[in-house]
Amino acid sequence: MGLDDDAREYHEREPPGKIEIATTKPTNTQRDLSLAYSPGVAAPCRDINTNPEDAYRYTAKSNLVGVVSNGTAVLGLGSIGAQASKPVMEGKGVLFKRFADIDVFDIELDLDDADALVETIAAMEPTFGGINLEDIKAPECFEIERRLGERLDIPVFHDDQHGTAIISGAALLNAAELTGKSLDELEIVFSGAGASAIATAQFYVSLGADPAKITMCDSSGIITADRADDLNEYKQQFARDVDDGSLADALEGADVFVGLSVGGIVTGEMVRSMADNPIIFAMANPDPEIGYEEAKAAREDDVIVATGRSDYPNMVNNVLGFPFIFRGALDVRATDINEEMKRAAAMALADLAKQDVPDAVVKAYGDQPLQFGPDYVIPKPLDPRVLFEVAPAVAEAAVESGVARTTIDAEDYAETLEARLGKSREMMRVVLNKAKSDPKRVALAEGTDEKMIRAAYQLQEEGIAEPILLGDHEAISRIAADLGLSFDPEVVDPAERSLEAYAERLYELRQRKGITRSEASDLVERDTNYLGSVMVEMGDADAMLTGLTHHYPSALRPPLQVIGTADDANYAAGVYLLTFKNQVVFCADTTVNQEPNSEVLAEVTKHTAELARRFNVEPRAAMLSYSNFGSVKNNSTATIRQAVSELHDHPTVDFAVDGEMQADTAVVEEILDGTYGFSALDGPANVLIFPNLEAGNIGYKLLQRLGGAEAIGPMLVGMDKPVHVIQRGDEVKDIVNLAGVAVVDAQTE
Repeated sequence: MGLDDDAREYHEREPPGKIEIATTKPTNTQRDLSLAYSPGVAAPCRDINTNPEDAYRYTAKSNLVGVVSNGTAVLGLGSIGAQASKPVMEGKGVLFKRFADIDVFDIELDLDDADALVETIAAMEPTFGGINLEDIKAPECFEIERRLGERLDIPVFHDDQHGTAIISGAALLNAAELTGKSLDELEIVFSGAGASAIATAQFYVSLGADPAKITMCDSSGIITADRADDLNEYKQQFARDVDDGSLADALEGADVFVGLSVGGIVTGEMVRSMADNPIIFAMANPDPEIGYEEAKAAREDDVIVATGRSDYPNMVNNVLGFPFIFRGALDVRATDINEEMKRAAAMALADLAKQDVPDAVVKAYGDQPLQFGPDYVIPKPLDPRVLFEVAPAVAEAAVESGVARTTIDAEDYAETLEARLGKSREMMRVVLNKAKSDPKRVALAEGTDEKMIRAAYQLQEEGIAEPILLGDHEAISRIAADLGLSFDPEVVDPAERSLEAYAERLYELRQRKGITRSEASDLVERDTNYLGSVMVEMGDADAMLTGLTHHYPSALRPPLQVIGTADDANYAAGVYLLTFKNQVVFCADTTVNQEPNSEVLAEVTKHTAELARRFNVEPRAAMLSYSNFGSVKNNSTATIRQAVSELHDHPTVDFAVDGEMQADTAVVEEILDGTYGFSALDGPANVLIFPNLEAGNIGYKLLQRLGGAEAIGPMLVGMDKPVHVIQRGDEVKDIVNLAGVAVVDAQTE
């Protein structure tokens, strides 16, 4: 089955299309419906009539964008008409929602007249917080956007004009930096003189390019002053007082080629005629003006190439722009998307390309190396950090340029954006903010591992922790340099410093457990898990992370032997935080205790409740079983009932806990309140205590994989000092998250 057939099957699969309307408020009862419609809607309607700004308070306007097209210039398809363009506009809605959590109505208008389009779109202003114009042919699109921008008090943005301009502008900023050239000295040649090309040229000027050094070519060749009488007003602004010539003539000695035309019109010979260190943006789709390999082969190592294709480096894709630009504009209720906001977006993208790339992004692109340089001058579209970089930059620019109707607090706004990408990010933001308030020293046992080094860089750069990398100093420095990470972390290298004090302490702790003095010395010198554990035990580090390259039991053994459990604890346990769209649950024990008795279950419950509070979650703990409050009586259920009794009788337990109960009883309010109203839980449980390790491990993984939960953990509770054993193969973000948890643990200590 070919791509076309796959696409047809994808679109026609029930339900047809790619979008739907979903309710955001309860509609389960008669009262719900009376609030949602009649008579409840009367009150917000009256308020909006009195104060139109209340539409942002009571309706979806603040997060709703209209994607509007007449289908006269659909990318790669031409003028196919309004109805045929609908799959494209629905797709645009998918991208808005997927990348920036913006809702969309797609509006396809069977209108060719500019006046009619302006009047129709303007009449829809009360519905939307912003208008994204799409696939409207030039030169009408320029006039339509201008007139709507002047007339409406909501932002209007023609993505075909400005999207490519902003994304390629970010790439140009970085490419110029890499080639050692300033924007105002670049000789730039455009192939194509449509809406996208003209808007891109204008934007490059806004970024600092010299308009006198921009040469634009259309199908007739170089746009010269001699042709001015035959050009529309938009092309005229780029007519140069030069001799007539072809695209090949224009490219001789040029620094930059910008292709927004048709595929295959640039040859290797033309690339070789360009100046030293040329920059080539061949962005025609699906076939670029010159292929990536051909352009590279023409100039060997001194050319930077970007295309519109995902199968090559430096993909210029509008999805890096419009979702996040609108997100920032909507969140400050901007009346316009002005030049300052566009520049802010481009600069934020350029800066992001210089930062370390998350593992998830690297995996999404086939594990290819992604590091700032000629093959990585712009971020990848699937990089979730684009939201956190571009939206705040755009919002701030809107405020500073005077087109915003509200302001934002930078810290609060970051948390709002985190929440849009998932509950786990929102929860981790709570912990990481606490960590940043008083960073602690965290020993990273596997200090020579690339992920650990990258995590250490992030921890230090963001002020979350003071990382201590354990391992070969020279290797750590070399790997950090290869990764382009400019930082100087503390390194403990057994080959560079005396470890006698640590060996002596390990011997003291384990001499009656079969460890000799020489064995203790050998362990701290060759096993960084023992070295890190002793450092934490002696106070030379506040916390420790390990497990990235070890099996969980072997990574856990040294800290258990050296640090041990807390004074008020006899057992450690592993906890996963699972986040769903609107709720979180803590699952224990998922990694340590195989067949816990009632004492272990009670202790694990207390530790997990304490952990929940570190995430600002008030615990409601359910002891899970296949029995509901005595419905089945055997040794297994008796163990759980005994644990509940011990917790109820314990004087320091100040949280709600009950059981034994089935899983659905624990989390479904109707069952809990309706059938078991006597329960000590005053709401659905958010701490789930499984009866044994097997059930816990199976349960959390099913919730994660089938329930769509995001997992944070495993977090080790019950230890005397903060230690967390991460899972083999975890990503850098997981290491950073658990380091943040460890810092908060250390703050509590």
